[in-house]
Amino acid sequence: MKTKGAILWGIDEPWSVEEIELGDPRGGEVQIRMETAGMCHSDHHMVTGATPMPSFPAMGGHEGAGVITKLGPNTPPDLAVGDHVVLSFIPACGRCPACVSGNMALCDLGMGLLSGQSVSDGSYRIQARGKDVIPMCLLGTFSPYMTVHHTSVVKIDPEIPFEVACLVGCGVPTGFGSSTHVANVMPGETAAIVGVGGVGMSALQGAVLSGARKVVAIDPNPWKREQAIKFGATHAYASMTEAIAPLMEVTEGRMADKVILTMGEMEGSYIEEGLILTAKAGTLVVTSMGRMDAFDVKMNNFLLCMLQKTVKGCIFGGGNARQDVPKLLSLYKSGQLNLDDMVTRSYALEDINQGYKDMLDGKNIRGIIKYTDADR
Repeated sequence: MKTKGAILWGIDEPWSVEEIELGDPRGGEVQIRMETAGMCHSDHHMVTGATPMPSFPAMGGHEGAGVITKLGPNTPPDLAVGDHVVLSFIPACGRCPACVSGNMALCDLGMGLLSGQSVSDGSYRIQARGKDVIPMCLLGTFSPYMTVHHTSVVKIDPEIPFEVACLVGCGVPTGFGSSTHVANVMPGETAAIVGVGGVGMSALQGAVLSGARKVVAIDPNPWKREQAIKFGATHAYASMTEAIAPLMEVTEGRMADKVILTMGEMEGSYIEEGLILTAKAGTLVVTSMGRMDAFDVKMNNFLLCMLQKTVKGCIFGGGNARQDVPKLLSLYKSGQLNLDDMVTRSYALEDINQGYKDMLDGKNIRGIIKYTDADR
């Protein structure tokens, strides 16, 4: 079918919304009419080259929610036309060593996320200007229609609004799980969240719901610090340096039990800054993604060793999309997880470049793309 999508033709170029050719679903695949797509910072890493693409053109978008419209052969019986679904940015086969050991966020299918080649048969599902297109994370939610493998699909409660459902495909479980799964924030602890955009605000809410006594939000943007207080932060500071003295005071010198780095752009120097805020035997979680070609990490090895601190990486919140997505949406339905206020602005697909400018200017916690009948 012919539809449209936001295509990237090279590094540092703007998104180009143009006609694409979308293939029908093959073995184990479904076609989805997209309703919403989240505008995550990770897609901007494609633009800057921080996440290197093997070739161009590429199509963005790895957060999204919609309705199944077609089924390919050999699709699992629990999926049907009309089902409301969220797209998981990492597929989960449920059979590889990572999946069976409980690490579904590290499924072996993730090795092909930037290849553009389908899980089903290694072919491409999208073409633009006669060329094969690499969809972000084998998804490409920056289009009103998608053809994807069932391992990237999670069925959801149809009562959930699509505007918030799209957030649980990446940003919310990544941030929330950074606190609950990877940092393992415990009741009574002090947690510091550095960077409170979509992922950071989710990490903040995860720390609050885990029972942290003090939740410190750190962000240079005054508006985001104000929002962080509304989402449950007990303290807010403009930088990690500014937070050192007051954090020492409120913790009687112990510092934060858990520090989670969720800024949009990771730099090697942030590791040592985060470790300064981390208590003895505490944990620093690195959720922020740096450039793939960057190897410069700065830390004081003596203090890391002598104070027995831990540095942990984090992808997708260390969770399991098939389990975590329904749980997070049930927390939303019960009023315990605030997703509505995380959606700052909605955009038409044609306004995607403005949406990313607003993100970089610090105007959004999360911007989303809403598709209408005019897009079909």
